Amino acid sequence: MNLSQFFEHWSIVENPFRGEEARHDSIFARMGPPTLLTGQSEVPTPGEVQLARPVVSSAHSDFEKILGELHRPSTSIVFGEKGAGKTAIRLQIASRIGRHNDEFPNSKVFMIPYDNLNSMLDHYVDRAGAKKDNPFSDVRLVDHMDAMVSIGTGRIMNAILPGPTEPPEANLGENAAKRARKMPALIRRDLLILQSVYDVNDPSGARTARLRQLLRLPGGGHSALMIIGMWLGWIPAVALFGWLQIYSSFEGFFFDAVQIGSGILLLMWMLLMVKGLVLDRLVINRIASKVHKQCRMVPRVGQGFLGSLRRMPRSVLGSGELPTTDSDEQRYAMFARLRRVIGEFGFTGVMVVIDRVDEPTLINGDTDRMRGLIWPMFNNKFLQLDGVGTKMLLPIELRHALFKESSAFFQEARMDKQNMVERLSWTGAMLYDLCNARLTVCRPAGVPALALIDLFTEDVARQDLIEALGAMQQPRDAFKFMYRCLNEHCASVTADDGSWRIPKHVLDQVRRDESERVMQLQRGIRPA
Repeated sequence: MNLSQFFEHWSIVENPFRGEEARHDSIFARMGPPTLLTGQSEVPTPGEVQLARPVVSSAHSDFEKILGELHRPSTSIVFGEKGAGKTAIRLQIASRIGRHNDEFPNSKVFMIPYDNLNSMLDHYVDRAGAKKDNPFSDVRLVDHMDAMVSIGTGRIMNAILPGPTEPPEANLGENAAKRARKMPALIRRDLLILQSVYDVNDPSGARTARLRQLLRLPGGGHSALMIIGMWLGWIPAVALFGWLQIYSSFEGFFFDAVQIGSGILLLMWMLLMVKGLVLDRLVINRIASKVHKQCRMVPRVGQGFLGSLRRMPRSVLGSGELPTTDSDEQRYAMFARLRRVIGEFGFTGVMVVIDRVDEPTLINGDTDRMRGLIWPMFNNKFLQLDGVGTKMLLPIELRHALFKESSAFFQEARMDKQNMVERLSWTGAMLYDLCNARLTVCRPAGVPALALIDLFTEDVARQDLIEALGAMQQPRDAFKFMYRCLNEHCASVTADDGSWRIPKHVLDQVRRDESERVMQLQRGIRPA
């Protein structure tokens, strides 16, 4: 017997236990709280079969605690093993925010997905000249804040000036560009500052020019009076000097005064030219170089900073608003600008979701590198930032490292205020319900109900199956367990036997093998 025949007998149109990665799992994409689902799946399904809706939610029991109240975003720190459902929680948070924003258009939450870190970390290593053994030992909180504001700014800019696909544009409503043009002057200025520093899709500064024109803000060139002086300032000096040559009969004090006056005018013109063509450029180049040096996790070329700042009003360059130092106050001010800008589009809060910190190429699961990257964010002022909620979905290895820290570290980070979930654990009953929900999703609507226990023979008690799933401890391993049970049974019988239920000896054998595999995985003596 093969799996296709087994599934056909039970009216299962898709393997419920095939997916192991939430991002690529079409079954997970169709699951959710029943009260939030429509009657028909929004995701295309094999054969265009209308599938049944789940009878339970696929969310972890701690999900509501992790999510918090969307009207008042708050911080949560979650630790979990690989396969425990951290990425699933991130996707569920995004889904819940989307529904919340549809229901409350005047109290929306702006999401900053901080999970694809490869390009940022590559740029950081290139800019910081990091150490080879641990290139992230010198990461600062302001580096993370720059990266987060950059993602948020990119989402806004891609909605106002469509074009790039990364980061995905924010839903700012209809006519985002027109609404941006009607914002108060100070907020339009805030948006221009954010774009000039953090827009990674502007390698030359051309986007700054487009935005400045759209927002009807003054340009970054010289004033009209200075331009006239640079182009025509030589004329009075030359005219005086020529007049003296023609009427050279003048002598005495008047002649000397006119000659000195023409020399002064010529010198002033030359100084004006030096300032306009040399000194101003040097100042802008110096500021752009400082910004580029400080924004170590903003993957943008130096020419982009230079091109944008050349188009900025001169009042901004000398105002101290740009991140030219490692001061965190400048970054908090940038977060405040971001909140003011998105507030004009109906957003009252910001949600930063941190995930997949063990996956970047330069980290590759190394605990010390993850620690160097994440620890700077354990800052109470940052984590309790008004109107900003940070959801940190972290590998379990960082929990072990965290508990080795001193009491002074915990006091400074105020971990007691950060809504921490020490371990994202799953019980056998929770995994049974989850597998049951996936099974239901994979069957057509209108067919008789089928529970997970119905796939097993009568001598398998429901509690036996729950205990076996509990030994797997997390969804990914539970799916592997169920998938192997199906495979082992189908491989041991023929289609003519008509044995459509999995016997107890197969359950027991698979449970022993998979429990050993999970134990070895936790001890680090075998790969996942």
